[in-house]
Amino acid sequence: MSWCRRIAGLRTLTGLGLALAALGPTWAAPSSVVLSCAVVYMPQRSTWVREVRIDWDRKAVRRLRIDGVEPYGFSLLPGGVMTAVDNERIQIDWVTLQWQSDFRGQATGQGRCETAPG
Repeated sequence: MSWCRRIAGLRTLTGLGLALAALGPTWAAPSSVVLSCAVVYMPQRSTWVREVRIDWDRKAVRRLRIDGVEPYGFSLLPGGVMTAVDNERIQIDWVTLQWQSDFRGQATGQGRCETAPG
């Protein structure tokens, strides 16, 4: 891995740590954090409550699960995460607690998340 990528990765983790720590004391300690996201899917106009579980320590996100399913991978963004489960591409902003998703252009989802008891 090049030094530029390592530095960029450290910046992302540092920014992510700040975003997670700003959400409250449960984000600061190593733990599993649960978000409950009410997502409205269009064009069907149906609402689903999605559970996002994030295993986090002070250095990195160790594991991510959406509705109990662990995606093959995820990418950390400044203040959020991007992943995919089946045909749904998902982006979660941890700063604004917003969910956005897309089913390959066939349907979209948007919603608000809140921390839930884990």
